[in-house]
Amino acid sequence: MRTERTRTAISALTVAAVAALASCTADGGGQGSGHGSGPAHAAPPVASGTLEQLAERAGCKPDIQTEAEELRQANCRTEYGRYVLATFSTDRGQREWLNGAKDYGGSYLVGAKWVAVAEPAVLTKLRGRLGGDVETAAPHQSGGGEGTSGHHGS
Repeated sequence: MRTERTRTAISALTVAAVAALASCTADGGGQGSGHGSGPAHAAPPVASGTLEQLAERAGCKPDIQTEAEELRQANCRTEYGRYVLATFSTDRGQREWLNGAKDYGGSYLVGAKWVAVAEPAVLTKLRGRLGGDVETAAPHQSGGGEGTSGHHGS
């Protein structure tokens, strides 16, 4: 099916692009930096919207890299660092993308049909603007561990 082939090609391209950024975060000593820097740094409600709306809320003018029905992806640069922002048309597409990307390790801020990929310090700042959960994964884990998830619980 043409859509499945397109989705596979886009997923492979996107995961490769994100892997380059994630590999920068995997060895960056940001372990344990997870959700924020203390009780006074509570995240807002999880943002939703288009890629442009999310980027604006985060203080970025997006440089669109991927434009497809299933996935839109942009590079962003702000005063607190650079990151990749991706939006998805379905929850399933987001889950599949995250599962593939986590094979490369890194840190991810995950919201409703969107993901931001950056170093942990940048994700902490983004989380203050967009909400969401921080998830981290070690590169090429084998042995049943799928990374850690930063679940809210609040």
